[in-house]
Amino acid sequence: MHRYRSHTCGELRASDVESDVRLSGWLHNRRDLGGILFIDLRDHYGITQLVARPGTPAYEALDKLSKESTVRVDGKVVSRGTENVNPDLPTGEIEVEVGEVELLGAAAPLPFTINTEDGVNEERRLEYRFLDLRRERMHRNIMLRTAVISAIRHKMTALGFNEMATPILSATSPEGARDFVVPSRLNPGKFYALPQAPQQFKQLLMISGFDRYFQIAPCFRDEDARADRSPGEFYQLDVEMSFVEQEDVFQPIEKLMTELFEEFGGGRPVTSPFPRIPFREAMLKYGSDKPDLRAQLELVDITDVFEGSEFKAFAGKHVRALAVPDVSAQPRKFFDQLGDFAVSQGAKGLAWVRVAEDGSLSGPIAKFLTEENVAELTKRLSLAAGHAVFFGAGEFDEVSKIMGAVRVEAAKRAGHFESDVFRFCWIVDFPMYEKDEETGKIDFSHNPFSMPQGGLDALENQDPLDILGWQYDIVCNGVELSSGAIRNHEPEIMLKAFEIAGYDRETVEEQFAGMLRAFRFGAPPHGGIAPGVDRIVMLLADEPNIRETIAFPLNGNAQDLMMGAPTELDETRLKELHLSVRKP
Repeated sequence: MHRYRSHTCGELRASDVESDVRLSGWLHNRRDLGGILFIDLRDHYGITQLVARPGTPAYEALDKLSKESTVRVDGKVVSRGTENVNPDLPTGEIEVEVGEVELLGAAAPLPFTINTEDGVNEERRLEYRFLDLRRERMHRNIMLRTAVISAIRHKMTALGFNEMATPILSATSPEGARDFVVPSRLNPGKFYALPQAPQQFKQLLMISGFDRYFQIAPCFRDEDARADRSPGEFYQLDVEMSFVEQEDVFQPIEKLMTELFEEFGGGRPVTSPFPRIPFREAMLKYGSDKPDLRAQLELVDITDVFEGSEFKAFAGKHVRALAVPDVSAQPRKFFDQLGDFAVSQGAKGLAWVRVAEDGSLSGPIAKFLTEENVAELTKRLSLAAGHAVFFGAGEFDEVSKIMGAVRVEAAKRAGHFESDVFRFCWIVDFPMYEKDEETGKIDFSHNPFSMPQGGLDALENQDPLDILGWQYDIVCNGVELSSGAIRNHEPEIMLKAFEIAGYDRETVEEQFAGMLRAFRFGAPPHGGIAPGVDRIVMLLADEPNIRETIAFPLNGNAQDLMMGAPTELDETRLKELHLSVRKP
């Protein structure tokens, strides 16, 4: 018999009754019922119940061991009997009567329980992550991640893509976040940058003559944590294709996402096909370029309705309205709570009216609306009895953010929200540039390597703020999974695009020498995308925080509490790297 096990803890069935077996695993739980000891033994594959009788060496050994100790047991498989079957366990028809026990590893007192989801704080969980990962939910999440990545590789290969690796040590790149830098011992005073994304290298692969590339790529960005963004490092499905237009990129990614979410989404339906929503339309209708389409409500721009109005709260401001049907039975508390929510999002308040049976409006601002206002609102919003209308007014971006959040919250509270579905969409036609309101400087609003719609002619003859890029995002349930673009592969268009953003020719030639040199040797039109693996798994696992799907994440301050990173270097190492430290 094998030194440690003849079977796993998830393997034994009724057909194994009377078999002599050997199991190894962790002491998950222990119960003493009438002098008989019942032990749940856990390993990667599942749980098997052990039985130890009073007066036996096995009873004496198992009774003294702490939970989470690792043991090897030898015993005989017996039937539980019909009345004692546990239908929640695959091994629930049997148990193992233990004859011999070997302690493989004793466990110290636990900092938190493993067999229950108690309310231990995240810092403690991350400090003892190796214990946290023993919990059923975390173990399931990590195995889901493994299965999803395996499926991605299989499906991408089936779609004709080839997996290739790109460098980890490289030069800095303007991806929009701070680089992590690595000092070069052999080149004093110079530094590598860890890749924020394999952007330039995957484009260079296309220029090198490869056609369909993919990689499960590690990416490194020195940025703050969010619920859907892990600080430090993350993984993405990096994709690039040659001789393609926008729709050519969409087709395989849409097929991949549909299959992934149908396979691992627990039966939740998936949008198909994914709607294409222009950026400007998304901001007007949903208040966000990451719209949650499970909310079955839309915002309506009614700014023009109040042009010249004497109602000071709306006059001269951007005004957005949200009509919510079937709320006539809602108490005043419904409106007050939604107003409180709007305030939590940065609003000063939330104006609203109700529609009565006769079509008249009532509510805090009804008296300020003229007959013309009411008629136009009724027409624009298709108002009927039982509707309520919520209003937001202010600067465009501010109103979009607040009313976008109110849209989703109102849909949830009023029963106009789909649960247990995956609603995908493509956001397209992003502005190529944006203006910094403080400095007035024109800068890239998205990926700087994108091809502008209209090419060089648009760059030379249009207002930069009117130029759209061949840029797109894929969004699911209000979570941005990825940005992508058709790339700018022509040197003169690239130089002009960067010139508009304030980069002179010499700077671009210096910073992107490799890319520009490659473009001058016959670059194909190409484009790509890079869906975030961590976010995909987060959605499939129905977890609110991305760290719940990563085996060993950093905390919100980009620290590894388990390994003690980041660490200081001693003087010998600093000298070897030609570094000195200047603390703030």
